[in-house]
Amino acid sequence: MDVNSQTQPGQTNPGHADVAIAGAGLAGLSLALALKDGLGSDARIVVLDPGLARDASGDVRASAIAAGARRLLTVLGVWDRLGAHAEPIKTMEVTDSRTRDVARPVYLTFDGEVQPGEAFAHMVPNARLQAALTETARQAGVTLLAAPVHGFSTGRSGVDVSFGAGESLRASLLVACDGARSRLREMAGIRTVSWAYGQSAITFTVEHERPHEGRAEEHFLPAGPFATLPLPDNRCSIVWTEKAEDAARIVALPDMLFQEELEQRFGLSLGWVKPVSKPQVHPLGFAMARSFIAERFALVGDAAHVIHPIAGQGLNMGLRDVAALAEAVTDAARVGLDFAGPEVLERYQRWRRFDTLAMGVATDGLNRLFSNHSDALRLMRDVGLGLVDRLPRLKGLFIKDAAGLTGAVPKLMRGEVL
Repeated sequence: MDVNSQTQPGQTNPGHADVAIAGAGLAGLSLALALKDGLGSDARIVVLDPGLARDASGDVRASAIAAGARRLLTVLGVWDRLGAHAEPIKTMEVTDSRTRDVARPVYLTFDGEVQPGEAFAHMVPNARLQAALTETARQAGVTLLAAPVHGFSTGRSGVDVSFGAGESLRASLLVACDGARSRLREMAGIRTVSWAYGQSAITFTVEHERPHEGRAEEHFLPAGPFATLPLPDNRCSIVWTEKAEDAARIVALPDMLFQEELEQRFGLSLGWVKPVSKPQVHPLGFAMARSFIAERFALVGDAAHVIHPIAGQGLNMGLRDVAALAEAVTDAARVGLDFAGPEVLERYQRWRRFDTLAMGVATDGLNRLFSNHSDALRLMRDVGLGLVDRLPRLKGLFIKDAAGLTGAVPKLMRGEVL
């Protein structure tokens, strides 16, 4: 089969896909929808993941969806499905204290709008977002296969992908969205730069007595940040960072002692508080792929980069990957080029690598600056936070950056169709 027959969307051969995506997580399904929209309804987009056969409702995590990512999900027809499950972050307060300090002064406050009426972020339960993406993909005609990818081989005319029980297909492009421990990244021979932080994030949902009024709080404590992120119905998502050994000890405590540890960090501003989901522990680390691409192959989301959750940007970076790759592929296909060719994939890599590296360095630096017991560093950072709080223009720039609306913003992140 020649190159042109492999790069033109719309073939219906069951052994053919225009794009094969390994991984049906939030990034993988978003990419499938974006490519289906960009390449046209006749394009065959295949998503492979054994997790499609499992119930994802047990995921108690929630994600901060920045304004740019929300625009992308709106264009793809996903956002309206979330309805009342999305909670806007109206304000954010940053404190810096020790765990047992009685006073917890607020050093920095952000108003949560990138423009009038548009919050800079919304909190959305991961399980709800996963369900909305899956249903939208099915209705859009994306082929969803509950099967693992076993291997692949690449030639000039396409990628042969083996999956399931000895099945195979040929795709013009293979995209790995299979997470931080990506097997496909290893198969492609792409190495990573990585290190562990010696920290773990404890995530769960709490219910509290009084309304949070859309306020998010990030309490910087010596062991790591304790973030309370607003959800609907007097609930908050908790992202509680501790040293790895302390996190394991805390989640193993009897309920009464765990409650005491929670209240000590959560405070009493919202009245009583109680967990309504089982705490989960997630080890934290940094990882960056040395290359985001190979021949007819691309990495997206956690398969390409993993950063500290201190700024809540992990998923948003993955969705920015989605927008950039979908735009590069669509632009090439519309002018009759091989959309999986090296120039197209290199455009994607140039678009994303610097931004990703800059965010990774920033979050790594913030974690090292705040997660320590140094009084000198504490004084320096508190003075810095206070100065930023008095500079509205600088705060506005930070809000736009956190919303994913600075730099070379892809069309989907601007709310434009491909």
